[in-house]
Amino acid sequence: MKKAGILNRHLSGALAELGHGDGVLVCDAGMPVPDGPRVVDLAFRAGVPSFAEVLDGLLAELVVEGATAATEVRDANAAAAALLDGYFPALGLVPHERLKELSAGARLIVRTGEARPYANVLLRCGVFF
Repeated sequence: MKKAGILNRHLSGALAELGHGDGVLVCDAGMPVPDGPRVVDLAFRAGVPSFAEVLDGLLAELVVEGATAATEVRDANAAAAALLDGYFPALGLVPHERLKELSAGARLIVRTGEARPYANVLLRCGVFF
């Protein structure tokens, strides 16, 4: 049994399969989930687990070389925008409809219980060397 890090076996296993350049969408409970990518749904109740909690946990285990979010997060969700800006100084921004299109190409989608709008980010995996 793991004693630290992400304990959810489905999420831990999915992370171990990721490679350089793979996309991981971390999304709120309302984001449409496209057919195709593997999905690990962590949503339990509205707000649980939060976008911030899940993103913090993922970033502790992943090498990320880039991130893209919806432009709308700036006006609609100041807390998510600040969190993303803190983690990703070079955060790419696209319209929300474009982010939804890009999510179809993700290798993994992690759905949180977040109930505030536009708490979504598409991560691009890097390499540790």
